[in-house]
Amino acid sequence: MKKPVPSPFIARVRAAVRHPAAPPLAAATVAAGGAVYLFGTNPHEGGHWLPRCPFNWATGLLCPACGGTRMAYDLMHGDFSAALHDNAALLLLGLPAAAYFSGRWLYEGLRGRRYSPDLGRRGTLALLTAAVAWAVARNLSG
Repeated sequence: MKKPVPSPFIARVRAAVRHPAAPPLAAATVAAGGAVYLFGTNPHEGGHWLPRCPFNWATGLLCPACGGTRMAYDLMHGDFSAALHDNAALLLLGLPAAAYFSGRWLYEGLRGRRYSPDLGRRGTLALLTAAVAWAVARNLSG
């Protein structure tokens, strides 16, 4: 039995979805939608639909990323000092790293190449050590 041939439109859609730029563009679209929602939703006040950190919910402790939503809100409203107070490590280290890797992912995708960063064992160990140290410091300082 012959396999049906898809229409040219369907073939173009499939090719576009498989293109290496599709995942970073989709992620950027979702992030932009989240940013639009967050811009008008103050996470410093209760009563909004914002997810709670599962680690904080389960343990009552701050994870390395706790405060990231409040930090993003404060940055979008131009309050750098409040963003620094919400999560200094995420602001000073995590945000630049995320911007670099996201930008590189998009750049490579637009050039038709797939991008998959590899930190290696040392990089992974350094990242985990920094995250644990930051979590311990935040929780001990009160």
